[in-house]
Amino acid sequence: MLRTFIATMALAAIATPALAAREMTTDRPDTTESPFTVERGHIQLEMSLFEFSQDNANPERASVHVNEWNFAPFNLRIGLADNADLHVIFETHHQSRIDDRTTGRVDKFSGSGDVTLRLKWNFWGNDGGPTALGIMPFVKLPTGSNDFGNNHLEGGIVLPASFELPAGWSLGVMSEWDLARNKNDDGYDHLWVNTASFSHAIAGPVDGFIEVVSQVGGAPVVTLNGGLTWGIGENLQFDLGANFALTRAADDMLLFTGVSWRH
Repeated sequence: MLRTFIATMALAAIATPALAAREMTTDRPDTTESPFTVERGHIQLEMSLFEFSQDNANPERASVHVNEWNFAPFNLRIGLADNADLHVIFETHHQSRIDDRTTGRVDKFSGSGDVTLRLKWNFWGNDGGPTALGIMPFVKLPTGSNDFGNNHLEGGIVLPASFELPAGWSLGVMSEWDLARNKNDDGYDHLWVNTASFSHAIAGPVDGFIEVVSQVGGAPVVTLNGGLTWGIGENLQFDLGANFALTRAADDMLLFTGVSWRH
């Protein structure tokens, strides 16, 4: 059903193909979403080739070591209008290894994750200017395997913005409200995510970014992130980066590399 849905929406998007007038912008590799949309008549695939995370420190201070691998999770963006696009996000294959150093028990899990649908609307800035603002409601569908899903609907809304700064710097900021199922599985928690990402050209088509991400509403999650992007032509971009924990509730480290392609 997911394949049929994606194919149908993609065909609708490319029914009126045209050369892209805008510079390609992506919602990866930083956590901060962009306020920019994919033009009508185009699709854009943004995918992690590989992600690896490690967590040795957790809020409960338990002697548990967690390694996780994520292979080819993607965000398919479909231009619906000049200022609106649809996102279909799917975690294709996930693996997890949990080592309990107290008991010596080792658990291994693998499977697919949930599907998330998002609709982004750009208020201004799609076609240039010193600022840009968008809004993006989303819903997470409980389609994942039992090991990687909680079998509940979740959702929220994102407010992304960007600013041109002096000396060639750019700033992306995001404020996000999530309605997430709680750990006791008897209700929902309200989570607030706020981010700030600074980016600058480094050499030729290579840009770099540094970012701070904060989540409150439970145990505080704060990370310091950084990475590089490399544009090849107008419709292809490669990236790599890393996230590092500043609080115990965050994963100690996340390494990733990915690619974005526009048609």
